[in-house]
Amino acid sequence: MLDYHLHLWPHSEATTWLSLEQIAEYCETAAAQGVTQLALTEHLHRFTQATDVVGRFWERTADPPAVQAAMADYFDHHARSDLDAYVTLCESAKAAGLPVVTGLEVDYYAGQMDEVATLLDGYPFDVLLGSVHWIGAWQFDSVGNAVHMAEWAARDVDACWEAYTRCMEELAATHTCDVLAHPDLIKVAGRVPDAPAEWWDRIAEAAATADMSAEVSSSGWAKPVGEQYPALGLLERFAASGVRFTTASDAHRNENVAERSGELAALLKGVGVSSLSSYVARSRVEVPLDDATSVPRAGT
Repeated sequence: MLDYHLHLWPHSEATTWLSLEQIAEYCETAAAQGVTQLALTEHLHRFTQATDVVGRFWERTADPPAVQAAMADYFDHHARSDLDAYVTLCESAKAAGLPVVTGLEVDYYAGQMDEVATLLDGYPFDVLLGSVHWIGAWQFDSVGNAVHMAEWAARDVDACWEAYTRCMEELAATHTCDVLAHPDLIKVAGRVPDAPAEWWDRIAEAAATADMSAEVSSSGWAKPVGEQYPALGLLERFAASGVRFTTASDAHRNENVAERSGELAALLKGVGVSSLSSYVARSRVEVPLDDATSVPRAGT
């Protein structure tokens, strides 16, 4: 099994740290759960190099001033770290023999993904996760933020899913990333259309057309929606479309690493999946679902 979505810092921490010991603890926790391949995938928006590229994008949206201000506060808190130092840490962990690959969770920035791709091309990433956490300036998944959550009452649920799906389609079409992270994250607050099949079909088609893998994540079980990402209907559509898969906890702390990985494996087996996609130097390497026991290296 894999855990291909891990963060080194919780969102509550503005001041970040860099430690091989922390990564080693992640690996030990994962191994105890039968997970022996890990991808370190900190959020791109935590690094000043990214904000230098995308700027104050929320000011260019038509969202209410309160929503824009909430996003400004979020970036002021989060965007404080150095991408070079983070990549150096990841590569040092690999060199030390820890079973990790160097990755990043790349947020979608409308109309700016070419600039983001140019930034990322300068680094030795093994895997890039693509995710949509906001629509315009609205951070729809910030379940602890009253301003962002109040927007759910002011917006039509179907319209929100439509906007999210367009973002996912556009993200996939840029070919910037390798994996669609938590692909139906829009459901996180428990707001799901009565008939989501149209959007599931389009998200699955976007992944298949772009040859992206899809992440199956346990993190949704701890959110208001109370289920894995993706929902079973979307998972079935991915499998039917030939989309490959990674598995993930989206942990931000050691105690959540590899969480409920056995349940993720059971879900995948239930739709006929027998292998997972690991990555090295942005290239996919298939590993058996029940025997993902080593991290691939370049030239192997």
